[in-house]
Amino acid sequence: MGETNIFKVLADKQRRDILVMLKDGRMNAGEIAEKLEITPAALSYHLKLLKGADLIMEYKQKNFIYYEINATVFEELILWIGQFGGGRK
Repeated sequence: MGETNIFKVLADKQRRDILVMLKDGRMNAGEIAEKLEITPAALSYHLKLLKGADLIMEYKQKNFIYYEINATVFEELILWIGQFGGGRK
C-alpha cells in the first residue's frame, strides 16, 4: 500500500487512538472497543482499514484475535518523510 492510503487511514482520530493504545503492546478487539467506547462493528471497520494499510498486524490465540503495531511500516514512513530534509539548512 502506498503512502497516500496510509495518510488517509491516519487522518481519522479513532484510528490514531487505536495506534496509540497499541504502542504499549498487543490488545484484543474487546479491549480496544471498551477503551474507545465504540461498537464492535465500528471497531471492525477501523481495524480493517489499519490492517489494509499494514499499520497493524493480527495474531490469533485460542478464541481471541490480538492486534499490534507493525513497526516496520512506521520506520519506512519516517524514512520517506525524512527525504524532505527536516532539520537541514
